[in-house]
Amino acid sequence: MRKLVYYVASTLDGFIAAPDGSYDFFPLEPDVTAHLGAAYPQTIPTFAHPQFGIEQPTGRFDAVVMGRATYDPALTAGITSPYAHLRQYVVSRSLPPSTDPAVEIVAGDPVAFVRDLKGRAGGDIWLCGGGDLAGQLLPEIDELIVKLHPIVAGSGVPLVRRDFDPHRFTLAETTPFDSGLIILRYLTR
Repeated sequence: MRKLVYYVASTLDGFIAAPDGSYDFFPLEPDVTAHLGAAYPQTIPTFAHPQFGIEQPTGRFDAVVMGRATYDPALTAGITSPYAHLRQYVVSRSLPPSTDPAVEIVAGDPVAFVRDLKGRAGGDIWLCGGGDLAGQLLPEIDELIVKLHPIVAGSGVPLVRRDFDPHRFTLAETTPFDSGLIILRYLTR
């Protein structure tokens, strides 16, 4: 069965974006950038592949699920298919159906949709963001990969937004970098 993997950048205090949804305060350090291009090339937007030297991204993911706020920056830039190398699903009750055949707008229950998606044949599914969608999908998350930046933001979009309901994960791997970032990989218990 396919896994839902929440792969996301976070501050030390648990924020994945600023209060306005921007995330440009996360630095792209050279040691981390090289690693991400090699280890997680499918999580890099298609338009950025040339800057990372990626010709054909390969890896574990063949689909990406994201919320509307995560999709909006691409739309604002005129990019309707930010991850053209993956099957793209945008969870939104307010967006009209996509005019781009590579992007499917999911207006229904995201939990039911992801359960169905996990039951289909294919590679793992990348949960790209954001915090509200991660909160709804928390029981379905099989793996959590956090790029933990040595930054304290104070406020913003939390890693997961939902009512108090603790979910425990087991640490499977840590990858530290000289720049201070640590990639933490957790599995569900």
